[in-house]
Amino acid sequence: MDLVKAIEAILFSAEKPLSLKDLEAIFHHPSLIHLNIQKEHLQDYLKSIELKYQSEDYPVILKSVNGGYQLFTKIEYHEVVRIATLHKEKKKLSKAALETLSIIAYKQPITKSEIEHIRGVNSDYAVQKLLEFQLIEIAGRSDMPGKPLLYRTSDSFFEYFKISSLTDLPKLNEINDNEEVNTETFKNPIINPQIPLN
Repeated sequence: MDLVKAIEAILFSAEKPLSLKDLEAIFHHPSLIHLNIQKEHLQDYLKSIELKYQSEDYPVILKSVNGGYQLFTKIEYHEVVRIATLHKEKKKLSKAALETLSIIAYKQPITKSEIEHIRGVNSDYAVQKLLEFQLIEIAGRSDMPGKPLLYRTSDSFFEYFKISSLTDLPKLNEINDNEEVNTETFKNPIINPQIPLN
């Protein structure tokens, strides 16, 4: 077994930084203990991996974080990874988030209080999740008392639903509330048909 590659594979699969103690514990597993990996060996292997990934040939880099080691995407690849992560997270949008996003899409720019008036429930969490997923963005402040923030859909919204503009959204009178929600194509955003949005 190539021990350097074995450590690379471990780091690649790890969801959080791994310390030398973590790596030692892995290599002291009964099925690996015969490799006789010592702490000083691990440090040498990690240094070798760190130097390897400094090359422009690789899109990742090894960093020491909070006493552990983790592979990170190099800064020039952050945007493509963000888009890939956004795609991966599609199915994790809750019904409340989809409902909130639908209202914003059709009524933008819109304040959170206006969203809550339409939905009839608090929308703090849904708005926050949509901001985290970068599906909406802040569009300034309203002239209403207190000058609340206004929200609108972002460029990522179009990437998410594979549409080129807001005109590609279905007309409200085309929406059949008996259809299932399709988060892949946004054919049927969750909107209460009894609430006027125009």
